[in-house]
Amino acid sequence: MIRSIIGALVGSELQRREGGSGVKGAILGAFMTRAVTRMGPLGLAVGGAYVAKKAYDRHKARQTGSASTVA
Repeated sequence: MIRSIIGALVGSELQRREGGSGVKGAILGAFMTRAVTRMGPLGLAVGGAYVAKKAYDRHKARQTGSASTVA
C-alpha cells in the first residue's frame, strides 16, 4: 500500500512539473517505488521523508501565498 501511495505521488509530481499525459510519471513512479521498497526500511524512510518534505514545502507556500494576497 505504501508503495502505491509513493508511486502515485511521484507520478503526479512529474505530471505537474512537465505537463502532458502522465505516462512518463506513472512509469517513473513505478520504477522509483520498486527501487525504494527493495532497499528495505531505509528506502521506505528515505521515500517517506521525501514525500513529507514536499508536503511541508507546499503547505508553507500556500500559507505564504495567501498571506501576501490578503495584505
